[in-house]
Amino acid sequence: MDKRRSQQVELTAGSIPQGILRFALPILAGYVFQTLYNNVDSLVVGNFVGKEALAAVNACTPIYNLLVGFFIGMSTGASVIFSRSLGEEDYDRLRDGVHTTVLFTLCLGVALGIAGVALVPVALDVLKCRADIIDLAGEYLRLYMAGIVFTAFYNVGAAVLRSVGDSRNPFLALLASSLINIVLDLLFVCVFDWGVGGVAIATVLAQVFSVGMVFCRAARLDPRYRLEFGRLRINWGLLREVLVMGLPAGFQSSLIAVSNIFVNRYINSISSELMAGVGVAQKVDRFINMPCQALGLASTTFVSQNIGARKKERIKKGVAVCMMIGLVSILVTGGAIYLAAPNLMRLFNRDPLVVQYGSDMMRTLAPLYILCLTTQVISGMLRGFGYSQQVSLFSFLGMVVIRQIFLAVAMPVWHSPYVIYAGYPVGWFFDALNNTLFAFILYRRGSLAKVFETEPSGEKSARQV
Repeated sequence: MDKRRSQQVELTAGSIPQGILRFALPILAGYVFQTLYNNVDSLVVGNFVGKEALAAVNACTPIYNLLVGFFIGMSTGASVIFSRSLGEEDYDRLRDGVHTTVLFTLCLGVALGIAGVALVPVALDVLKCRADIIDLAGEYLRLYMAGIVFTAFYNVGAAVLRSVGDSRNPFLALLASSLINIVLDLLFVCVFDWGVGGVAIATVLAQVFSVGMVFCRAARLDPRYRLEFGRLRINWGLLREVLVMGLPAGFQSSLIAVSNIFVNRYINSISSELMAGVGVAQKVDRFINMPCQALGLASTTFVSQNIGARKKERIKKGVAVCMMIGLVSILVTGGAIYLAAPNLMRLFNRDPLVVQYGSDMMRTLAPLYILCLTTQVISGMLRGFGYSQQVSLFSFLGMVVIRQIFLAVAMPVWHSPYVIYAGYPVGWFFDALNNTLFAFILYRRGSLAKVFETEPSGEKSARQV
């Protein structure tokens, strides 16, 4: 029991900065290694197969991001339920929520995998994949979709661990599986000459390993709420709560990825070199955004646990600490990316046009990541308070509606890559503005304080029994 507790971070007591850093840093490292799956694929095919293979893998990135984002969003919503139950010490509800979510994720992942393989031609048509790369992209996407259930399973298992304060073991699982992915990528491409199919198979096998590590850890948690496969069954009331919190967050991430799919249509209308360059820049963008995402998830978990523990003042300090840590992070990473952009591009491909397009996009976005930080931390706080649907609506308006309107109006006037680059911060700005204004209105009306006036779910459950 002492060993189990030593791997869990207490967010309802002790130093707030220390607790948030101990919780967020493994999440950040986990995001890095999860993203490395697709990035390593691009590095290997870009250097050992060719720029057409690189463009093919990059063309599939919006689909990859759509599905990974959906499962991360779903698991984030579920972790709100788990974290609040832990803060209230309602271990029966926590245990039932864990087993319900795991079983539901298994069913959902299998269904999406079957549908995804069947719909690959449709997806490539929507992406307007260029004729010179469509066969390679189809091969990569089919193999990846066949293993999507493991992506789903990893994220729900990681959510279970993080909700009880253990962000270390999900990171270790991703670290180990990322190293396996690198070795298998090089083996399958450089030795077996399997091309883009080889890197897709390597990714799926590495994800299988990460799932095994996470679920072995979940089975060794506190006996009051650990994962036991014999207990897998659906509690329909809890599933409804998980879906109410998780589906909006999942669809939010998916809608952003869908928006990126339509952005790729504009990119494909210019050249394959732009597709390759922007694809690499998008990967780097994800790395800069990761500290913001990690702090957003830390904000959600911190708020949820402290609502359950009835510690209102601690929540205010925790959100402020998340913002300060994030500000330092994006100043450092954004500055480094701005200076090193061309060298980073050359790691993936040395074609001069590919390097130019990717570098220009990185340097356009680097000074504006404060908008992403604001969105992630404030929306994370709002999710912790239960406003998941509103947060998702704001993201849809900013990152999808406003962004697509901007591109639809500006591209015919100035058919330039710089219009595509500018679409990103335009969406970020409106997303940050809407979340911040909404949080301010709720605070002034006293709506956020009302959550502390309601009974904990554990007390209600006890009285009903």
